[in-house]
Amino acid sequence: MPERQATPDSQAAQVEERCEFCATGIPATHGHVADLEKSSLACACRACYLLFTQAAPGRGDDLPQAPAASASAAPQGAPRQGAAPRRGPARYRSVPDRYQRDSSRPMSAAEWDELQIPVGLAFFLYSSERGAVAGFYPSPAGATECTLDLAAWERLAAAHPLLATAEPDVEAVLLCREGRAAEAEYFIVPIDVCYELAGRMRMLWKGFDGGSEARASIEEFLAGVRKRAREAPASLGERSPADPRSTAGPVSQQDAGRG
Repeated sequence: MPERQATPDSQAAQVEERCEFCATGIPATHGHVADLEKSSLACACRACYLLFTQAAPGRGDDLPQAPAASASAAPQGAPRQGAAPRRGPARYRSVPDRYQRDSSRPMSAAEWDELQIPVGLAFFLYSSERGAVAGFYPSPAGATECTLDLAAWERLAAAHPLLATAEPDVEAVLLCREGRAAEAEYFIVPIDVCYELAGRMRMLWKGFDGGSEARASIEEFLAGVRKRAREAPASLGERSPADPRSTAGPVSQQDAGRG
């Protein structure tokens, strides 16, 4: 029996998402690129993802664009097809796929309490735009920003060197603990998975404590992080106190959900 030929309509139906740089169809599992000017994430095909893997932190465009299907397919400000690469700091940066932990330096309940986080899970990232570390936690409103104490974060970064290794804008420090008396776990994770979790909470959260479905989703998320996380090298040392990723100024609480 001859194979059935795929029609244009059937092929289009199989493509659920498209690269936001060149409009190429992409699978459900794909990479993301951070737009530092808009503080947003763009879905990317493998070719476009690789173009932005060596961008320096900052703003502007530094790398050429993959061939675009149309001028309107690329985000505003991205290089057009055939355009020469522009010099300067990069506006776009690929989100790496690194999951790392440091079990040799557990975080005590007392250290966790210094951060005064109102929930049992939060993530922290260094923003090159703001020049500071910001803290967020999942909530019914999405990713909600929490007040971060500068001195407390500096003490944690000194005691746990892994915290200062997160790449600005594209990686986050994920902190979590199961009970008030329990030690906290911490990981380096891609920033896109943090916002994916925040999106889940926005959809699933019910009542005061989130409900059973939201709690199950968090457990599933953490199980996936633990499974993928590799141990940090034993030689991991502390960064210089001058490293801006070890510091953070107080930030006000506000909704920080991303589109």
